[in-house]
Amino acid sequence: MNPEPEITTKILEVKDLKKYFPIRKGLFKKTVGQVKSVDAVNFYIEEGETLGLVGESGCGKTTTARCILGAITPTDGEIWFQTSDQKLVDVTSLSKNKIRPLRREMQLIFQDPFASLNPRMNLFDLVGEPMLVNGLTNRKERTEQVAELLRLVGLRPEYMRRFPHAFSGGQRQRIVIARALALKPRLVIADEPVSALDVSVQAQVLNLMLELQERLNLTYLFVAHDLSVIKHISNRVAVMYVGKIIETATTETLFNTPKHPYTAALMSAVPVSDPRVRSRMRPLEGDVPSPANPPSGCYFHPRCPHAIEHCRTHAPELKQVSSKHYVSCHRHAELQLAGVV
Repeated sequence: MNPEPEITTKILEVKDLKKYFPIRKGLFKKTVGQVKSVDAVNFYIEEGETLGLVGESGCGKTTTARCILGAITPTDGEIWFQTSDQKLVDVTSLSKNKIRPLRREMQLIFQDPFASLNPRMNLFDLVGEPMLVNGLTNRKERTEQVAELLRLVGLRPEYMRRFPHAFSGGQRQRIVIARALALKPRLVIADEPVSALDVSVQAQVLNLMLELQERLNLTYLFVAHDLSVIKHISNRVAVMYVGKIIETATTETLFNTPKHPYTAALMSAVPVSDPRVRSRMRPLEGDVPSPANPPSGCYFHPRCPHAIEHCRTHAPELKQVSSKHYVSCHRHAELQLAGVV
């Protein structure tokens, strides 16, 4: 076990996080392999900032988020969280009973607002349930707090007797946000919170989240695959590929001067608003490797146009190349990669 880290401005620090799922076959369900959904992931989030976690579907973003919340048990690694009373706690070492009080300070915004809301409960019960579970049994006080939360997310308090089916997709996501804020958390994990919404509604919800962050001093881990959304809301960005973090940097640095070929490929796919500018999109060849049978060396080498023999045999480490910029690529120093125009 590593020594406990010192108290810093970091509200969350993930160290060598791994989550492997067993592959079982046969009558006796014998384990014949493992799916390396999250494979030695390292990152941190400072208090009051937004870290965008981006990557293709199936790269391990949601699994990472669920490990942080304690919803699933990691195979290995440490997840250090700084509580409101300035104590550092390793989430992976806590039992179910001990992690429950910690969940007041870490909340989740789900991807699908309709699927995450009980259709048989009205707004008062949906938003007020976390308060009731955590000891606020006075109905009058609970009603006042629910009304205040609804105002905070741009909904009328008179709506609290309505049911989820009576609202639009954007309004339902506001309800989900209100419920996540019911216990006044410090860290909010948003798992693709706007991917199910129309583009115009996406902007409204993102601006609401930015406003709430400034007003309530929230810290976000924002999981998404839409780079335009990530650019709008994030202070720093971490790029995942087949269960590994391959590059992290400030949003401006990552979008202007990416150092990893996979990051550059993602940037080339970002649509350009100026019709006079030709698209620079260069589709990646090949398929995403299976996390059950990843390639040797660098996981990206079968699709990388810059790969050399060393990339095929040696796995690169995540190294610091400048302030707050880390990259996992053997050739990062010699490559000149284009960012977003």
